[in-house]
Amino acid sequence: MNLLNRLKLPTMVGILLVVVLGSCEEDLTTVGSGVVGGEPFTAGKAVYDVFAYNKKIEAVRTNKLPAYQLGNYTDPIYGKTEASITTQVQLSFANPSFGNYSAAVEETADTDSSTLTIKENETVEKVILFIPFLTNPKGDLDLDGVADAYDADPEDPNSDSDGDTLTDIQEKSLGTDPLNQDTDGDGINDNLDDDTAVNRFPVKYDLDSIFDANGNIPESFNFKVERSTYFLRDLDPNTNFQEAQQYYSSQQFSPTFVSDLLFDGTVEVKNVEELIFQEDDPETEDVDESEEAPTRIAPGIRVALNPAFFQQNILDKEGDSELLSQANFSEFFRGVHLSVPDDVLVLLDITRGNITIKYKYDSVTSSADDTIIENEQEFVLNFIRRDTSTGAVIGNAVNTFINEAYPAEITSGLDNGENASKIYLKGGAGSFAQIKLFDEINGDEIINQIKSKNWIINEANLVFYVDRNTLDAAGSVIEPSKLYLFKDNTNGPVYNQFLESEEDYNAGNFTNYDGGLNRVSGKGQTYKIKITNYINDLIVRDSSNTTLNLTLTSDIRISTTGKAMLANNTEGQVPVMSSINPFGTVLYGSDDLPSGQEGKKLKLEIFYTRAN
Repeated sequence: MNLLNRLKLPTMVGILLVVVLGSCEEDLTTVGSGVVGGEPFTAGKAVYDVFAYNKKIEAVRTNKLPAYQLGNYTDPIYGKTEASITTQVQLSFANPSFGNYSAAVEETADTDSSTLTIKENETVEKVILFIPFLTNPKGDLDLDGVADAYDADPEDPNSDSDGDTLTDIQEKSLGTDPLNQDTDGDGINDNLDDDTAVNRFPVKYDLDSIFDANGNIPESFNFKVERSTYFLRDLDPNTNFQEAQQYYSSQQFSPTFVSDLLFDGTVEVKNVEELIFQEDDPETEDVDESEEAPTRIAPGIRVALNPAFFQQNILDKEGDSELLSQANFSEFFRGVHLSVPDDVLVLLDITRGNITIKYKYDSVTSSADDTIIENEQEFVLNFIRRDTSTGAVIGNAVNTFINEAYPAEITSGLDNGENASKIYLKGGAGSFAQIKLFDEINGDEIINQIKSKNWIINEANLVFYVDRNTLDAAGSVIEPSKLYLFKDNTNGPVYNQFLESEEDYNAGNFTNYDGGLNRVSGKGQTYKIKITNYINDLIVRDSSNTTLNLTLTSDIRISTTGKAMLANNTEGQVPVMSSINPFGTVLYGSDDLPSGQEGKKLKLEIFYTRAN
């Protein structure tokens, strides 16, 4: 369909009453009588015009995000997006000393009378980069220790997921594996085994936000780590260093601002913990350290970086100005650049990641015995961090998005000023829609007409129909699970979180908002957004009928917005949870729908009660 060839609906054709007064009176349903002065009440439904306008997002602010995209994702409709991360690296503490002594003390080793003062010869043995994968935030609804994805009954802690006659909650208490009948592998099922060591099994995770081109969790992917040579500022010099520096998704750092290759290899994807057990100390006969609780490492990116680089640039810099402060270190070691060349996309919370330098050093046992022994120690470099008290992000990291050009049909449907027949929604540096209710200006006349009828507004919904013809023709489309609607003038959501139950709010299922995808046979059909409170604000509380913005969201509970660059170098705001969402969809709009699809036109439904 040619999106440039459409007819605008006249402004005054704003009201289409499916069930109203006059000739349609017979369709009204009497729901009660004698309630007020003996007069019956009538329930009705009215349908009003909605106007939709597609808007292109050229770039979004992508520093200090709650999660970062890494890799490549090809949307069958919108094309390919390449996502990379450039992040600062931070000292765990400034001016570190490696080993027992500072560099200054070690320099006196040849002249110091003490036999304890020696050159420690700190040597890097291994350097590990670790960033955990995101897991399903809903996790374990019944708190029985089994992720919902693997739980026989996610809502019943007394279910028996492995069939060993022990309930999941019993196994949690006993410290046995609720997903393995024989936790210790000795041939005796857990219900009959009294010798199973507790909590010695790896926990299985429900990985979230890692998928290949088909939407499946891959077995592995290639991963590259390079030194970044770009200096990421924390404060903006254009504001006299009074405001935080903002970086956008359009800024590219590779290949211009990268140097040393620190890792280029494969990451194996596992959904279970890695357990690391201690070695038994032969000098402690009464204690078997190998039986103590293991160190647990969650599933994630865990790779060995180039030790020579960290020897030269970290340990050998002990006592030098480069490590004296974080400011000095950020100028010297400006960060790392992360990329994935494969058709795999991973969402990461890099505030939980770090680089651990494991090194050995020499020491003397005592002043009476100058025997030199070898010790082991670790030093941790963090990426950006989250302040535990305020939640603020410390440090800087930027997500870069390189988008393939959209197909001509989509491009022509963006920023053309026309009431859209199709609504194009794409996360990241993608697109969103502006929604205007009742007419193209402000709908005052129609709102006043509604006020005059003295309706009690029971429910008001925007119903968006999925363009299944477009999605099915494209192939395997991962459909966004929820839409987010917010006010253009305040950037605040249309929902009121205080009207939601605590249970629904914690689960991210807003009953009084909805916005979720309704599926039939696994395919999305409609999204319904309840805007009852917003309409009542217009009718009862004389609020202004502002333009509404429609986007995707990764979490309906998070309403924070960030700056975005729109068409013609204009600045706007888009939700942060849309910026980190890689998916897209196509919905039917308000004007000139394809033949046979007229009933799927975007509409505002108002259900009301009035006294006769």
